[in-house]
Amino acid sequence: MAPVVKLSSGFQKDGSNWFYNAGLPSDILVIVEGIHFHLHKFPLVSKCGKITKICEEFQTTHEKTHKIVFEEFPGGPDTFLVAAKFCYGIRVDLTPKNIITVYCAADYLEMTDEYGEGNLLSKSESFFHNKVIRNWKDCILALQFSDPVKEKAENLQLLGKCYSALSMMVCTDPSLFGWPMMMYGSLQSPGGSILWNGINTGAKIRSSESDWWFDDISCLSVGLFERLIKTMEARGIRPENLAGAIMYYARKHLPGLDRWQGVGKSGKSRTVSSFCLTPTELDQKFLLEAIEKLLPAKKGKTFCRFLLGLLRVGLILDVSQTCIDSLEKRIGTQLELATVDGLLIPTYSDSDALYNTECVERIVHHFVSSESNIPLFSPSSRDLVTSPPLGPLKKVAKLLDSFLAEIASDEYLKPGKMRSLASALPDSSRDLHDGLYRAVDIYLQAHPWLADKEKEDFCNIIDYQKLSIDACAHASQNERLPLRVVLQVLFFEQMQLRAALASCLHGMDSEIVPAADPASQIVQRDGWVTVVRENRVLKVDMERMLSKVGELEEEFTKIKQEMKKVSKSQSTLNSPRMVSGKTGCKLLSQSQASDSPVESSVQTPRVSVGKEGPTRHSRNWKSFSLF
Repeated sequence: MAPVVKLSSGFQKDGSNWFYNAGLPSDILVIVEGIHFHLHKFPLVSKCGKITKICEEFQTTHEKTHKIVFEEFPGGPDTFLVAAKFCYGIRVDLTPKNIITVYCAADYLEMTDEYGEGNLLSKSESFFHNKVIRNWKDCILALQFSDPVKEKAENLQLLGKCYSALSMMVCTDPSLFGWPMMMYGSLQSPGGSILWNGINTGAKIRSSESDWWFDDISCLSVGLFERLIKTMEARGIRPENLAGAIMYYARKHLPGLDRWQGVGKSGKSRTVSSFCLTPTELDQKFLLEAIEKLLPAKKGKTFCRFLLGLLRVGLILDVSQTCIDSLEKRIGTQLELATVDGLLIPTYSDSDALYNTECVERIVHHFVSSESNIPLFSPSSRDLVTSPPLGPLKKVAKLLDSFLAEIASDEYLKPGKMRSLASALPDSSRDLHDGLYRAVDIYLQAHPWLADKEKEDFCNIIDYQKLSIDACAHASQNERLPLRVVLQVLFFEQMQLRAALASCLHGMDSEIVPAADPASQIVQRDGWVTVVRENRVLKVDMERMLSKVGELEEEFTKIKQEMKKVSKSQSTLNSPRMVSGKTGCKLLSQSQASDSPVESSVQTPRVSVGKEGPTRHSRNWKSFSLF
């Protein structure tokens, strides 16, 4: 037998039955969800219009006790008990937690002033408008405990008034509306000062931020949160603030999302959500799909990272394909703001590959086909996004090359997946193919069992004409590349060297024309920097070398002429006289050999000149010089 519960108000509970000790037998039985209330007709009829109408129908019967059954009573037996107490003249406490349910119950029972001045409906309405919707905390708590009567409260426009009040408070300076507004604890005044026993001490805690309300509304159910966000959007709340609130809500209620976002638990003080009696039970799939529909069409680095994390969780929860497609399209429109870590989406299917390359490829295709007309968040946002030095297409190409290098070490990754992903962007997106070459090299290192034909087909994703000098030098000595590929690299490397040399010489020739800017000009190609001033010095040195080469050519011509003359002589080249001739000395006759060298060098020309004609031997003695 259940124990008897007695209340000081005169009500007592015995099992599933409630009684009121009035000294009179009960003449009316009200059943609410299996709970029996044994009450008296007069107090109820004097306050409740609905019960009055029902009792009028029972006048034709002669039953002593009227039985009334309420199948769907707003708020259930607990709320009916509050209404019954009010009918018996017992003081009831209206709080933000029960105001909406009591309001709906009073409206259901038709407890208007027509059946008594100051009836429950008018009291509830006065408390709701004068107390609840003027205070941030009370308004949040009223919404939080309105789930049991959400449909009826919506029809009575109670929830809509709460949404509008909260939206107005978010748009307004927090210090202007009722305390407590930020719920950082019971020791803070509306102006931000610390209170001691209600006395303002003047000490400041911290200045208010634009995200002070994120945690407060995160305690609401997903349906109430969705309606509140839509009302705020209609009120003109900034999109970055709405996105921040949605991201905060998702991180709080979606398990695993914090891990992808890198958000740690901060030691904040108690907030409105701390007043929740029980944690809110959420259907994760329904929650994620509802959050995706609320997201604004904006771009931002943090927002893009959040979308990628949301996509991961969506793949784990196996949400609808429509939701997945929408998330991929959202990410594709701002792919240039993503990071490599964000794109490393694990595979949750039966595939052996570590990462979901099909999903990333679809995102890249969305980026290529999308129009870049989605606005960024406002500059005053915390997620400030500056214009990248590269264009979006080139930045995505660099991102994709880094992503390919990260996944290339996966042994189960097929070469066709790599080729398809690498060719997802147009050729104009890459000025250099060094990033692709790095990914190909890592892939070949991790897959040494590939045949040469497969390697050649796989390497075709690289345009060898777009490899830098360093990449060409590395590729020409890379033993992992097929021989045909190495030959192509060497060929294009030679073409690059020729082009570089031609541009260098062209820069030297252009120095003849005086430049408009007297400052030194720098010519750069493939990392080679040539200063014009150095080109001038090199040109002068080259002119000196050309003049020396001309002199040497003249000497060489003379030597050839002398050699022809010597070849006509009959004397042998091995004679001592010829050996002395090679040293540049003059040859003498035997009669003059005994003379001194000095005298011979002076007198011999005179003797030769004095003769009428040269003899056969004298022609052999003719002097010559060699250079």
